[in-house]
Amino acid sequence: MIRGEHRLNGDVMISGAKNAVVAIIPAAILAEGVCVIDNLPRIEDVRSLEDTLTKLGAVCELIDERTLMVDSTNIKDFHATFDSVRKIRASYYLMGALLARFGEAEVALPGGCNFGSRPINLHLKGFRDLGAEVYEDTESGIIRLKADKLVGTNIFLDTASVGATINIMLAAVRAEGVTTIENAAKEPHIVDTANFLNMLGCKVKGAGTDVIRITGVDHIHGGEYMIIPDQIEAGTYMMASAICGGSVTVRNIIPKHMDSLSAKLKEMGCVIEEGDDYITVTSTGKLTATNVKTMVYPGFPTDLQPQMAAVLCKANGTSKLIETVWENRFQYVDELNKFGCKMDVSGTIATIEGVPEFIGTEVFATDLRAGAAMVIAGLAAKGETKIGNTRFIDRGYEHIEEKLRALGANIERIRD
Repeated sequence: MIRGEHRLNGDVMISGAKNAVVAIIPAAILAEGVCVIDNLPRIEDVRSLEDTLTKLGAVCELIDERTLMVDSTNIKDFHATFDSVRKIRASYYLMGALLARFGEAEVALPGGCNFGSRPINLHLKGFRDLGAEVYEDTESGIIRLKADKLVGTNIFLDTASVGATINIMLAAVRAEGVTTIENAAKEPHIVDTANFLNMLGCKVKGAGTDVIRITGVDHIHGGEYMIIPDQIEAGTYMMASAICGGSVTVRNIIPKHMDSLSAKLKEMGCVIEEGDDYITVTSTGKLTATNVKTMVYPGFPTDLQPQMAAVLCKANGTSKLIETVWENRFQYVDELNKFGCKMDVSGTIATIEGVPEFIGTEVFATDLRAGAAMVIAGLAAKGETKIGNTRFIDRGYEHIEEKLRALGANIERIRD
């Protein structure tokens, strides 16, 4: 429940990156020893992965709220077909990790947010190129992988897929020889996963560029690693500050990761101040329309597109919002228009006519980032807003209502 039209002021600490940690926890399966993962976000996707690794035979223990110990020494099972696997999209990283460790993997098809076709064909092509046999049981929803030996090779990705890039990296670290991934994705969480693997003794070079080379190793040891800050969580609070007005300092971030968003908020009339590990967004709440096109990194992230839509709906003038990554990401539009917004979608292009005020209403989160967009709209709306399906929001945002209350928002979690 949100009672809107409160200006936001103060500091907010950003948690560890969801998109990094959901790859790094499965990557811990590769280690013959203990991995300690710091700056852990306490979100539902992390809890699902902890449950999954525990069922496979790993020991997962919280040292404190921000630190997870994973000991995969005694994992003997490569069958990851239980419910916690089906809950989240990133469970597909279990395929690459289990295949590398055991030469076999049996993994349930991933779940998570449903916004259009999100095939894993590039992942499976990469596994085949490395020498694995792939069996797709569409009736039971299970992928089976088997390889007597993984052998390094050249792999060209038809599209710069983040998931395929990471999954192939995970499998290739135990392949014989050198694997080259061309047209690799460059997102920060790919670099973070590669850094984690290198800390374990793997040999991954080129992460963050479009060519990654992995030299297979025989032994992967444990170690301690700190997750990078969450670029998407940071962007969500930056946009909340922009639409509500006030001055919010987003701390524990890497400002360079926010360049595409910072540039757009400046265009819209916000004042952006950057430090070594923070960005301050100062806004009057009166914004100017602009055009936004989602792109692979370092372009504007698709995971910030719904939140930006909410902000553009309050901006003076006409904006265009173009989606190039996920074909059906606009499924939240009907919910957003309940606030009185004027957002019209044709294919992958949304035309947005800014309105002077939002009216509080009852809406539902259709997916994780759309849920964040509903929160942003509710913060700016006159009267009360009630948001359902908050389980989606909890998949990627830690203590979102507490963090917003600390900035001056009137928001609470209620039982319905």
